[in-house]
Amino acid sequence: MKAWVNKIIPSTLIDGPGSRMAIFLQGCNMRCLYCHNPETQQRCNHCGSCVAVCPAGALSRAGSEVIHRPDLCLACDRCLAACPRYSSPKCRPMEEEELYRRIVADAAFLDGVTVSGGEASLQAEFLHRLFRRIKGNTGLTTFLDTNGTMPPATAHKLAEVTDGFMVDLKAFDPDLHQELTGVSNRAVLENIRYLAERGLLYEVRTVIVPGFTDRPAEIAAIAGLVREVSAQTLLKLIRFRPTGVRTFLAECPPMAEEGFAELCRIAETVLGGRVVRV
Repeated sequence: MKAWVNKIIPSTLIDGPGSRMAIFLQGCNMRCLYCHNPETQQRCNHCGSCVAVCPAGALSRAGSEVIHRPDLCLACDRCLAACPRYSSPKCRPMEEEELYRRIVADAAFLDGVTVSGGEASLQAEFLHRLFRRIKGNTGLTTFLDTNGTMPPATAHKLAEVTDGFMVDLKAFDPDLHQELTGVSNRAVLENIRYLAERGLLYEVRTVIVPGFTDRPAEIAAIAGLVREVSAQTLLKLIRFRPTGVRTFLAECPPMAEEGFAELCRIAETVLGGRVVRV
């Protein structure tokens, strides 16, 4: 079985506890206005728009396909900016065996593996097989960073093999969530409660976006939800930065530190030391 992989970060300290390999799968079912990695949204359709802008000759055509050569790539990301589809010529299908061996090769230096996206749960069957294999054969923990829209059957299945979930709650207010992402937050809130009941909700993450989620009532509601469902779950509040954004919000300056700090303090009055500022 194969999964479409956008990129792999060999070691990170910000995607769960300890040192973790972060694997980003391709494809997403949201269209967030402030998406910082829009190149993960769709699969490459080999239109070729990226080939001409590559300064290193790392992209070329072979028949109807665009070929990426990692050995020549400068990681300048001009190809991502040129893509009209919100995709990447760098993403590729990987067999379960290939990805598992990549993980095992670095296992001695890791505490666990975190899979993100895009929305990784869209490739749930692959994810379940990979996590089951990791848990059965290594001492690594398995974490999933998700937008929380997965149907109940998928959440239940992945809960069997996942040690911790980090759920991106884009907004608590349903109308605001719809405006920001194009989809309802009903399933997200249901999954937050379900995962908390299972003791698997490691963290809720929210980006504070100027003009949208930078409202005291919104932050207080999110913090209140976290307090309601769990006595351990962290709330990570992320200050908006326009890096990578390809909508009108790309022109929005980074959120002022003072305003961000004040909203964090509102959350801290509800959750105390369980608020993480980024």
